[in-house]
Amino acid sequence: MEIKEKLGAIEAILFASGEPIEIYRLSEASGVDIGSLPSMVRLLNDRYEDCGSGITIKKLDSSYQMCTREEFSPQVKAALETKRSAPLSNAALEALTIIAYNQPVSKGFVENVRGIDSSSVINNLVEKGLVEEAGRLDVPGKPIVYRTTPVFLRSFGLSSIADLPPLPDQPMLTEFDTENDTADTDGI
Repeated sequence: MEIKEKLGAIEAILFASGEPIEIYRLSEASGVDIGSLPSMVRLLNDRYEDCGSGITIKKLDSSYQMCTREEFSPQVKAALETKRSAPLSNAALEALTIIAYNQPVSKGFVENVRGIDSSSVINNLVEKGLVEEAGRLDVPGKPIVYRTTPVFLRSFGLSSIADLPPLPDQPMLTEFDTENDTADTDGI
């Protein structure tokens, strides 16, 4: 198979799927060696870039997905007449952070860290496609555990969970100006 045919096969598979495709599946379906896939995807992305295309191929963990370029999102949203999605609440961002850095985790774990019931927050994150069920723990009650999804990676511009920024080593402490705290208290 010629390189043009291989590029065409990769492009067609990614376009038709609309979802992330695991690298091994893309390799099998396209007939392209796994080791050659990254360079083939780079060639396609270079081609898209050179002609000013609104399409790009993103690597999401161990998958590839064809997506629209970020700078065209306003036009895509307008064309599809999608309602602007509500931004995530602070509670949702907290829960999502806990899940992303500790996955897979149960609702109980998230609630223990947050100190408050998080059922509705996690259910909302599942509905938005940012987290998904990842099985059950092998403990009494067999609670569901959750992990982040490729939608999470794409939404936050990450290639994999390893791209998350590191957590601070120590909790952030507020520093007070001790020079101004020496007020005269003799008259009180």
